[in-house]
Amino acid sequence: MQWRLKMSNLDFSKYLSYDPKTGILRWIVNRRGHVKSGDVAGSPHNRGYVHIGISGKCYLAHRIALSMSGLNVGPKDQVDHINGIRNDNRLSNLRIATHAENCHNASRRKDNTSGYKGVGFSNKRQKWRARIRKDNKEIWLGYFATAEEAHAAYLKAAAALHGDFAKLED
Repeated sequence: MQWRLKMSNLDFSKYLSYDPKTGILRWIVNRRGHVKSGDVAGSPHNRGYVHIGISGKCYLAHRIALSMSGLNVGPKDQVDHINGIRNDNRLSNLRIATHAENCHNASRRKDNTSGYKGVGFSNKRQKWRARIRKDNKEIWLGYFATAEEAHAAYLKAAAALHGDFAKLED
């Protein structure tokens, strides 16, 4: 099945119903005998997003949800899960974002050793450093005696630079 990031002209309401309060998409048609009307549509993919197959193509449930809610999701638009939970497709948890905004709301990387987003240890200086990105540029926030101090500097900068998309907790 081909995975579709951009939305097609497909009328999803012919196949699915969407409950904006729960974020659940359900089939409104029986499909090939194994899917009945009323069944929950989609399955989680290896990255946690719910995928739904229709007419030999695979669509992301969060993009379908916004489309069915009347919001136009352009091919370059990304959909941000505000709480960071990739299968929480409630309308109140979804917003259209640019790639940069979506990255601002990302969790800390899995290879992070400090435990804090934007914080790392400098072996050369034997201090904790903090840095942040804005408009594809790295901004150095300084060196600190503790990881907690570096994290506090990151949080302050994130609130100022990233606004509503700042990830202030992990």
